[in-house]
Amino acid sequence: MTHPDPSRSNARTTILTIVIALVIALVVRSFVVETFSVSGNSMRPTFHNADRVLVDKLAYLWSQPRTGQIIVFQSPEDPTQDWIKRVIGVPGDTVSIRNNVVYINGKRYPEPFLKYRHSINVPPTKVPTGYLWVLGDNRPVSDDSRYWGLLPESRVKGQAILQWWPLRKLHWLSQ
Repeated sequence: MTHPDPSRSNARTTILTIVIALVIALVVRSFVVETFSVSGNSMRPTFHNADRVLVDKLAYLWSQPRTGQIIVFQSPEDPTQDWIKRVIGVPGDTVSIRNNVVYINGKRYPEPFLKYRHSINVPPTKVPTGYLWVLGDNRPVSDDSRYWGLLPESRVKGQAILQWWPLRKLHWLSQ
């Protein structure tokens, strides 16, 4: 009577384990969470160039983006690029900027994270259903809703939930 070769069985088990792990990783990356590398300085001081964040792709499956949340989305100018910005206005809000101050529904929006202001004024803009108004935290260099208008919610890929690189800045993002 011959016995199966245990090394062959171990190799098969190892290969099967690797294949299953790869499939799970691909499913998770495609539908659940994804890492995003910040490119540029539009979100300084919150994020710097090459910082990395984890994006929850299921965040808006059962809820809507909220003011103050940081999102990753397809650029309205080039859908092959992903950008990161802060949600300022949600459907139903009226957003304006006067003398470097953001107003939402006529009330000053507190921005303790903001260090770099820009002297552009924006007249009141009502955010319709299906759209968001977004800004970068580094206003002088950010390409955002002040220039290209409202962001279709259909372009949102997810909510930034964790900054994980560089490790010294590891923390959960609020909101």
